[in-house]
Amino acid sequence: MNGRANEPRFEAAGIAAAMAREEVRFTETHPKSKALAERAAANWLTGAPMSWMREVPSPFPVFAEGAKGSVLRDVDGIEYADLCMADTGALAGHSPQPVADAIALRAANGMTLFAPTEDAARVGEELARRFGLPVWQSAITATDANRFCIAFARQITGRAKVLVFHGCYHGSLPEAAVSLDASGKPVGRLKVYGPAGDPALSARCVEQNDLAALERELSFGDVACVLAEPCLTNVGMVPPAEGWHEGLRELTRKHGALLILDETHTICAGPGGCTKAWGLEPDMLTLGKSIAGGVPVAVYGFSDGTAKRARIAMEQFGGWGVGVVGSTLAGNALQMAALRATLEHVMTEANFARKMIPTAEYFVSKISSLIDDFGLPWQARNLGARAEYTFLPEAPRNGSEAMAAANRPLEQLIHLFLLNRGVLTTPFYNVVLCAPSTTEAQVNRYAEGLAECLGELAAGAEPHGAKTP
Repeated sequence: MNGRANEPRFEAAGIAAAMAREEVRFTETHPKSKALAERAAANWLTGAPMSWMREVPSPFPVFAEGAKGSVLRDVDGIEYADLCMADTGALAGHSPQPVADAIALRAANGMTLFAPTEDAARVGEELARRFGLPVWQSAITATDANRFCIAFARQITGRAKVLVFHGCYHGSLPEAAVSLDASGKPVGRLKVYGPAGDPALSARCVEQNDLAALERELSFGDVACVLAEPCLTNVGMVPPAEGWHEGLRELTRKHGALLILDETHTICAGPGGCTKAWGLEPDMLTLGKSIAGGVPVAVYGFSDGTAKRARIAMEQFGGWGVGVVGSTLAGNALQMAALRATLEHVMTEANFARKMIPTAEYFVSKISSLIDDFGLPWQARNLGARAEYTFLPEAPRNGSEAMAAANRPLEQLIHLFLLNRGVLTTPFYNVVLCAPSTTEAQVNRYAEGLAECLGELAAGAEPHGAKTP
């Protein structure tokens, strides 16, 4: 670590030495994954069919053989307590039986029909009930859903710019690939490949929880929409300050910008996401990843007034077939069947209240106890079924504070250390996701692995300001 105030100094050399040991252990215990990785490297650009699969800090990816519930099995016969849940995509669990049955039935009777099914009618009704927005449309990914909402917002308002918050992630959108530099100026992120121009030219960017900055940027009158998560998640969770959402809603209405809430990650808060749990009133809402039990699908909803304006906008372009807000496979029969089964039987009020959220709260209690045992100035917290701990004594107030607290080498060591002990975690920050199938025993396994990791580091060099339990 770099010696920030109040932070234990697990020295860089100790972290690097532990990482080297864990890499050897991983390589020795995963010979089949290693062989498959060498084969895949010849034909996949990043060595895997999707680049984020290489974010896991192991020498090569774990190649999966299968998964069920919250257990993943790899080709070397190792079973993992899966607390990654495909980075939210499998928040419903791996292959929950109602979804598997619905997919099998639909697969035998036509998967994409270019026509709606009865499932589509039922899904629309359920989305309206859960989130309070009456009108919906489908997409394949949350990135697409956000893109389509931005297109509608631009057409409805006659404005071009999008306002996002520092540290956000809303998919591979140029408008969302904007951060603040050290001087507070919006700049395009370095990790965006091939932008047509400077992303900062099409977007404004401010810190979450800064209402004064938000009003300043909205006052220029060129913002079509504000695209926000109810709770920032991409840099670890940055919770909304008291009065933030009320101010956000008031200012967007005052300055004529539409408010789009992206609940793709924050659906973890409950069956209706933060929108329902906190009584929020977006003009549009987007949601993807987890809602169809692993089948790629996204949806986006409209308030009644926004839906009326959106229909007028579509009619101005000659009717319903507007290519910028659709794709051929969106809303297909397989997606709707999986969506209905997931919403009706898996991601239910009962499962959130009795299983998912209590398990996340149990994780927070276990990790908080461990943090106290080691005398660490860290904090664990949860948003519904999503739990995490950060290297800060209290929740960050904005994206800058969250990013400043990150320690990538230590995070990577923790992830690989746990992986070598049969616990699969997200490769981004110290986040776990609790499905209906996640057990307290799996949480205990995580806590035991983390305790062992911290114990090794503490034994190598006593952390500054910390105690060894």
